[in-house]
Amino acid sequence: MAIASSYPFIEVFWTMLIFFGFVIWLWILFGVIADLFRRHDVGGFTKVLWIIFLIIAPFLGVFIYLIAYHTGMAERTAKHQAAAQEQLDDYVRSLGAKGDPAEQIAKAKALLDAGTIDQAEFEQMKQKALAS
Repeated sequence: MAIASSYPFIEVFWTMLIFFGFVIWLWILFGVIADLFRRHDVGGFTKVLWIIFLIIAPFLGVFIYLIAYHTGMAERTAKHQAAAQEQLDDYVRSLGAKGDPAEQIAKAKALLDAGTIDQAEFEQMKQKALAS
């Protein structure tokens, strides 16, 4: 390490490398914990044991989990992302399905004529359609 003390750039580089490795390890640790809680094929007791193992031996626990469950981890993550995308698509469709104000007012008028809503509710729906 006599070289490192005479060359501060090497010390900075080494510190950055260690910091980068630590951040990557934290990222993997949080990914493992998220996957552990996303799993439905193991019970709560097994999850608690894994968490205890991750606390007691964090590096070893993460590496063993990755070796043992890497395939299932990828599948669960892909499934979770697909569900999130589907939820976003449904939300966007619900926003886009409102149509133009004239169409909304016509639907509200049909509900009023059918007796499903009263005049106050019709006015409220009309104002809401005109505001958007």
